[in-house]
Amino acid sequence: MEQKDLIEDLIQDWSNESPELDTSGMEVVGRILYLGRILEKRASKSVEAFGIHYTDFDVLATLRRSGKPFELTPSVLMKSVVITSGAMTAALNRLLKMELVYRAPDPEDGRVKRVGLTDKGMELINKTIHLRFDEAKQAVDFLSKREQQTLSNELKKMILGLKEQG
Repeated sequence: MEQKDLIEDLIQDWSNESPELDTSGMEVVGRILYLGRILEKRASKSVEAFGIHYTDFDVLATLRRSGKPFELTPSVLMKSVVITSGAMTAALNRLLKMELVYRAPDPEDGRVKRVGLTDKGMELINKTIHLRFDEAKQAVDFLSKREQQTLSNELKKMILGLKEQG
């Protein structure tokens, strides 16, 4: 017998209560949203031993992958990390307090403050990035390489299609 998931149960409930509803979109979107929560919890767990939240990790990783001098403006960080300005402010405040990042004036525009990795922040992200990538690999290990590539391509197609829709 095939296993059911939470979304299948929800779809069945809606089909019983409102049979006129077209649930086909929710079968995909509901699973993506639910999967996102599961993956975010796993990601958070993979870095919690280092005393940081997943959002903190994401900020540090974004700075690290930006290359030398490992500095970005908060607005560029916010777009890359995909969080609200309030969540970014909270993450930056935590990271500043832990001395993992610093704030410095932008050399081209003194009104703008850049965020950069401290040596301590660089050391932490260099330790945690491997754990995070290993965790992500484990999350998809039960899929074949072909299934992983197909899923990746379909998700990319959906992201680009939704961006095009606005």
